[in-house]
Amino acid sequence: MRRSGSALLRAAVVAGLLAAVAIPAALATATPSRSSNAAARANVAAGSCESLTGLQLRNTTIDSAVVAPASETTPASCRVRASVTHPPAGDDVNIDIWMPVEGWNGRFQGVGGGGYAGSNPGSLAAPVANGYAAGSTDTGHVGGAFEGDFALDPDGGLNWQLIRDNAYLGVHEMTVVGKAVTAAFYGRQARRSYWNGCSTGGRQGLSEAQRYPQDYDGILSVAPAINWSRFIPAEFWPQLVMKETGNFLPQCKFAAFQAAAIEECDRVGDGATDSVIGDPGRCRFDARSLIGQSTECGTITASDAEIVNKIIAGARSSEGDFLWYGLAPGSPFDGLANTVTSDAVTTGAPFPIALTHIGIWLLQDPAWDWKTATYEQYDQLFTQSVEQYTSVIGTDNPDLRAFKRAGGKILIWHGWADQLIFPEGTIAYYERVQDVVGGTRETEEFARLFMAPGVYHCAGGPGPQPDDPLSQVVAWVEKGRAPKTLNGVRRDAGGTSSRRGRSACIRRSRVTRAVAA
Repeated sequence: MRRSGSALLRAAVVAGLLAAVAIPAALATATPSRSSNAAARANVAAGSCESLTGLQLRNTTIDSAVVAPASETTPASCRVRASVTHPPAGDDVNIDIWMPVEGWNGRFQGVGGGGYAGSNPGSLAAPVANGYAAGSTDTGHVGGAFEGDFALDPDGGLNWQLIRDNAYLGVHEMTVVGKAVTAAFYGRQARRSYWNGCSTGGRQGLSEAQRYPQDYDGILSVAPAINWSRFIPAEFWPQLVMKETGNFLPQCKFAAFQAAAIEECDRVGDGATDSVIGDPGRCRFDARSLIGQSTECGTITASDAEIVNKIIAGARSSEGDFLWYGLAPGSPFDGLANTVTSDAVTTGAPFPIALTHIGIWLLQDPAWDWKTATYEQYDQLFTQSVEQYTSVIGTDNPDLRAFKRAGGKILIWHGWADQLIFPEGTIAYYERVQDVVGGTRETEEFARLFMAPGVYHCAGGPGPQPDDPLSQVVAWVEKGRAPKTLNGVRRDAGGTSSRRGRSACIRRSRVTRAVAA
């Protein structure tokens, strides 16, 4: 029996969404907080860790406050667990705040999550080791990155309170509580506050800038899951194309298409032959060039090539109208176009978050069978998703002028070879921000976008990924040094610097869908 594909999906999950939750460990180094609510300002008398259980905050219970002894990697820290509710909803947003007992750098850091998961307390270890007081939240539900069934009540209806908690309220509540707890413990406000997150964490950071512009001074938003109401149903597009065509491609064929795209466009954008496409936006790869080529899992057919071209082009309506972007040429297919081959039969393996969004959040049917989907139904579901969820979790509001006026800075970077979140969606959002703010120069005064060629979702891939970009956010906020480039370093699958290749300079995006490497 021969199996392929499932291991590749697991690899995409580990390198993608799980990395999104752990990414602050690789990014953290840096900085103070501008804003705080009245409750935080009132609690400025330093106290012992244990005394924090008596802290009074609106709709908040301090469940525990204990000092955890130092470990080999983390200093002794005061660890606070709190919960926030929104009467009369009866929801429960759990919050963890860790604060170094000694060596506090005067800064607060909010840490983001991945997928449907808000974050986890373990992600606070790295920021605390770097001197930050840091906070995370489950955003009102218990579950992993792929578990989105909290959106349904026991009676099968949508639980809008939990959806809002997950979309934006949970992170804001964590920020308010985190600053108040920090002030009470140290006896003074954090000088600056920073956000650090990838994927859902990147979306959470931009949500803060859009909805609560006073919460953070600096935001590091990596591979942000913005445009949620559009890109999530678009993640199902590759599987729908294969299903409707009646042709699920084995992964070795997809690997051949990926390799061919990289070979054809290797020098595009950077002029270098390094197995990394410098600017996939200018790559004009046509999958039909491989028709007739032999692979270990069969000869590539015209049907195979048509499917790949449709996946790269992106989701389209049954009338052929644009719905959303596709995978950039040279990106892995195993995240969204994953398949499993067993006994010479290949079947689809859709990305779990896309299935949950359609089956539970749209159809409210946990038993929905994705194999019954049609192009016509997809049209309706895509429209429903945009209409029903854009205002709640879309996180695509380009009006960041309030954040700019508050003095905030945003650094966004996205891997061009992201196999889960379409990078052109991030570029399109940034262009819309430029339109609203008043142009490139006005936008770059507070928000900059960098595209990393050859980098997968959050981390990994053959291209160099930004090395310690949070420190550049801090330098921008505190010293006025706006980043012109990001230093890139090649890392292995575990996030460790690799000796393979050399470091690179990643330049910020200025031109529509054309980014230098």
